[in-house]
Amino acid sequence: MKRAWFDAPAEVLAKATPQLILGYLTEATQFPAELAQISAWQFTITHLQQLAAALPDAHFFMEFAIPRMGRRADAVIVAGPLILVLEYKVGEHGFARHAIEQAHGYALDLKNFHVTSHDKAIVPLLIATEAQPQQLGLGFWAPDRVHAPICLAPDDVLPSIQRLLSTGTGAAIDAESWAAGAYRPTPSIIEAAEALYAGHDVAEISRSEAGAENLSRTATAVEAVVTQMRDTGGKAICFVTGVPGAGKTLAGLNIACGRLARDVGEDATFLSGNGPLVDVLREALRRDQRLRMPGRGREAEHLANRTPDKFIQNVHHFRDEYLAADQLPSEHVVIFDEAQRAWDRAMTSDFMRRKRGQHGFDQSEPSFLLSVMDRRPDWCVVVCLIGEGQEINRGEAGVAEWMRALQSDLPHWKIFLPPHLLADDGPLDAGLRWHVSRRAAASLPDLHLATSVRSFRADRVSAFIAAMLSHDSAAAARLRPDQKQFPIWQVRDLHQARAWLRQQRRAGERAGLLASSNALRLKPEGLHVKAPIDVCHWFLNGNDDVRSSNALEDAATEFAVQGLELDWSCVAWDLNLRRTDDQWEAREFRGTRWNAIRSESDGLSRADYVRNAYRVLLTRARQGIVIFVPRGDAADATRPPAEYEAIADWLSACGVPVLPQNTG
Repeated sequence: MKRAWFDAPAEVLAKATPQLILGYLTEATQFPAELAQISAWQFTITHLQQLAAALPDAHFFMEFAIPRMGRRADAVIVAGPLILVLEYKVGEHGFARHAIEQAHGYALDLKNFHVTSHDKAIVPLLIATEAQPQQLGLGFWAPDRVHAPICLAPDDVLPSIQRLLSTGTGAAIDAESWAAGAYRPTPSIIEAAEALYAGHDVAEISRSEAGAENLSRTATAVEAVVTQMRDTGGKAICFVTGVPGAGKTLAGLNIACGRLARDVGEDATFLSGNGPLVDVLREALRRDQRLRMPGRGREAEHLANRTPDKFIQNVHHFRDEYLAADQLPSEHVVIFDEAQRAWDRAMTSDFMRRKRGQHGFDQSEPSFLLSVMDRRPDWCVVVCLIGEGQEINRGEAGVAEWMRALQSDLPHWKIFLPPHLLADDGPLDAGLRWHVSRRAAASLPDLHLATSVRSFRADRVSAFIAAMLSHDSAAAARLRPDQKQFPIWQVRDLHQARAWLRQQRRAGERAGLLASSNALRLKPEGLHVKAPIDVCHWFLNGNDDVRSSNALEDAATEFAVQGLELDWSCVAWDLNLRRTDDQWEAREFRGTRWNAIRSESDGLSRADYVRNAYRVLLTRARQGIVIFVPRGDAADATRPPAEYEAIADWLSACGVPVLPQNTG
């Protein structure tokens, strides 16, 4: 992929005609260039040519791709040992916070994901074309050698660059080799949805070549099944699994967006029972759609409000829409995210009786959803994305319930699944394994995502958390990620945790407080887990909004954040999961006291849900975690200090150090 729409050494840029450069830019864009964009380019070209005349050894790039963010930096200058990222705000007199964070975000994106930028000094420059001259001076260099954003008027830019060059050290960068470096991004699921929906290829936003190849192979395998069913008039179900952080949701979005982009004429819908995920992704796509359509007014608003609602749906709303037996689904391809969380028969029947007035309803959610798709007279494909070990609530049936539905009611459906689901130690009992194998199910290795694409800082986080939530502290200590790559700290003071999160978070990164939904004795610490949060405000709003996660006021629970991510998190630990007799004990708080939750010998118990809740909370961060363990109160029988101390001691045994008092 060509990184920039136009690039040239300084001597070439300085002598080129502006019309020639403008021609390159307008030819590269996929859409007709609007007058406002052309005017902005004309200013940028003129200004960059002035800089090029004064910086003869530099190399200039215009419209430099930042794929993870689905954007392009206005310009990048490689000068001496420095990478300078320029963002122009044409016609602006001031420096809005979102613009500062945008420029800073571009610089951080290069530092973290562009291989040849990892060891480089990078400086983001924000240029407001109508701003008054700024007081010049060098700012703050972060430890990773990304400079704090510098806000400038156009005439301030050259002297600022010259001052930076005069103080810089190191060898001059070969601009062409630098630009050709591999780009290995790790987008959050929100960023990925925006980029895929805008038409980017999954290879552009995948962390590694292996990850991109894995995701592409999975999409190709599913598309082959779709083609087969369309050509033969058959019906099929595909199960897609993956290692923790492998991007199962990303795979589903990639499949749906790929069909949307090709306009194949067959509806494809991404369905999830995760209400917060659906709400956040829809709202993020609406906001992104508006930003991508400046000046389009009511048309942009209309498209932004309508298009995401069909593309991403809540599976429960989808279910309710087709309660009437004569309702035929319009979709040929449906992707069920987190299909393991679909409800079993008892849970579904109880809900439909109490909430929907359906007193005769007697099906599990998988059974009913498959029966709906079976109404199609021609063909259909159902894709189930399975997150193993992530059930966090009662009534979540797991992959076995889908197999039981296929066993009893849909013998004509073809089954495609990764081989390990049929293994002796897999999620299916011997009877279901026999039935599935007897139906000649197609075992496809490409339906398993084997490469993690979640954390660009440490691949070992999920394994470490799993060990920490087991009973082997030595194993956990061996698996703990490097503190420089992925810091994990513990604190006993929530104020210190907040200070550390604010210190770490930069640009558009997100930080937030997390706590278990039954962590009711965090209330004396000011964390009210029963207080509702608006997940769209929490995940998407800016720093100046007290409802935002970055405000560090409201704690989100496992139900609000499963499937979504933060860059930096504080996980508050309460006594609903405590250490006793060298074991974890799950409890729930009712009335005025803690009550033990009895483990069950088979199947998932409520104790498993508590442990899985902490697993979800502890794996939401992409860059670092601080774990807050309260000190408790000897005068409060529900918060004995010794029990909190036992948790802190276990974290220490697992290799989680105490955050120094002067940090944060």
